[in-house]
Amino acid sequence: MTKEKQQLHIGILIYGCGHHQAAWQQPDSSVERLGDITYYQELAQLSEEGLFDVVFFADNQAFNPGFTTMPSFWFDPLINLTAISQVTHHVGLVPTISSTFSNPFTAARQLLSLDHITGGRVGWNLVTSMTDVEAQNHSMEALPEHATRYEKADEFAHVVNGLFESWTTEDFQPNREAGTLMDTTTIQPLHHKGKYFQVRGPLTTPQSPQGKPVAMQAGASNQGIALATKYADAVYSVSWNIKQAKRYRERLDAQMQQNRDNPRYIKVFPGLVTYVGRTHEEAEAKKAELDALLPVETALKQLSFFVQQDCSQWELDQPVPELPPLEEFSGPKGRYETILEIINDKQPTVRELLGYLNAGGGHLTLVGTPEEIVDEMEHWFNEGVADGFNLMPPSLPHSLKDFVDLIVPELQRRGLYRTAYTGHTLRDHLGLN
Repeated sequence: MTKEKQQLHIGILIYGCGHHQAAWQQPDSSVERLGDITYYQELAQLSEEGLFDVVFFADNQAFNPGFTTMPSFWFDPLINLTAISQVTHHVGLVPTISSTFSNPFTAARQLLSLDHITGGRVGWNLVTSMTDVEAQNHSMEALPEHATRYEKADEFAHVVNGLFESWTTEDFQPNREAGTLMDTTTIQPLHHKGKYFQVRGPLTTPQSPQGKPVAMQAGASNQGIALATKYADAVYSVSWNIKQAKRYRERLDAQMQQNRDNPRYIKVFPGLVTYVGRTHEEAEAKKAELDALLPVETALKQLSFFVQQDCSQWELDQPVPELPPLEEFSGPKGRYETILEIINDKQPTVRELLGYLNAGGGHLTLVGTPEEIVDEMEHWFNEGVADGFNLMPPSLPHSLKDFVDLIVPELQRRGLYRTAYTGHTLRDHLGLN
């Protein structure tokens, strides 16, 4: 649906027992079910009950086992979503595909296969991957340089899109009398010969029921935004507050103005972490319960890395010590900027800061009643910085059920959200041409 009709979109990023790093330690957590496909199917069914647009899986192609390291990507995302497709009827299905490690022909065939199986409910999130340990599982000593990865991703997306449109079901015209199966006059090989891929084509699977699967992108670097403006229908973004969200939207729009070959509006879905209660105090208690379970030593080590100084002796229940301004910081600036914004907005204690960072990693975090939370969601929507949100529940299934039971009705009461699915394909849900 379109923004003019005052309808926003909701997707969910399903991750382990929840996005809070201590969620698995809750007495009633789902940790024993991480290898049970029915767990993910039930989460998707609950999302569909909430009329969500999308169920989304990120990915990490490496595993470093440890006592507190949750194997959150137990199943391959595309295989998981195929199982989910069999117990859902409307919700969109978006796996993550790494152009650094994947073969474009195989990826295109798998995505289109699932798209046909579901009648057009599939999208794909293109990433370039992040760690050397992932590369070492794919016959590489380390990841290629950032610029190289994005150059390869551009070629990968170009090839996949070409394969997506190789031929259509209308070209399949079996005629027993004539002894012919196909109208081959419009089907041509791709004959792609590039720097990273050589793909003859055409694909073995016909074009999608929805034209082609919805293209998502999550990169926030200049190269990531440039790639999005060439190929993406929608982007996932990271914004702690509306100031950061406005800056991201401005960067995306500015890059789009330079991309005159394919001018269009790209939808933006910031990540959203919610703790909701029937009273504000109940919501705060839910957050405090999870924060109390955090392994503090591990969390402080992570914070030390983010701020490039030793935090191990910081007093947990005292305000965060003063940090240097962004322009004086020599380490990775993205996460550091978010930490400064959290401190400025919330004036947190060290313990509270750790809680915010360990439940979504700096995404918009809303704590309160349904009315309070929807007030802020509506504000972002009306300001044009969010066409919807990518929900990152701190605890699963508890936080997801709270969102469906408490926040969705408030969105509907204000006319901000659908009361029923009105289309079948993911493009229908997202109002994409």
